[in-house]
Amino acid sequence: MIRRIFLGFVFALLASAAQAEAPSIELRSLDGKPRNVNEFIGHGKWTIVAAWAHDCLVCDSEIGNLAAFHTAHQDKDAIVLGVTIDGMEQIELARGFVNRHKLPFVNLVAEPEQSVMMQFGGGSFVGTPTHYMYDPKGRLVARKVGPLLGKDIEEFIEAFNASPYASQ
Repeated sequence: MIRRIFLGFVFALLASAAQAEAPSIELRSLDGKPRNVNEFIGHGKWTIVAAWAHDCLVCDSEIGNLAAFHTAHQDKDAIVLGVTIDGMEQIELARGFVNRHKLPFVNLVAEPEQSVMMQFGGGSFVGTPTHYMYDPKGRLVARKVGPLLGKDIEEFIEAFNASPYASQ
């Protein structure tokens, strides 16, 4: 039942959230180098952008599941891109979070400002964790605030690929 509600919720966002191309948002890597999220989005694979914070308890409990999803799918059809909203002032705490969880995916650093996170699409940024799902063409097709399991992502991708939106 929860999966059906989730799938219905994210599909409701499709019409209003779809955008023509991957966003161009310049952030910093954990080593301080500039990176743009469009390096990761819209290159023929699904991209799940996971916004997290080092002190978010839900993020702490779910991030291992996203790491497992990334490892299982990175060579096939999907990747995870982490974006911490800890900002450069708390970079050491963010690095500690990534190291503690042995995250296998790229993590970028955003400043904790509404204007930065709103560039990902889907409306106002509510808090962590927030997940943005971009299709292989780089279109934002869903946003989920709160925990997200790998099996839910897999079910969403399967349902989306079977829908008329996939061919648009």
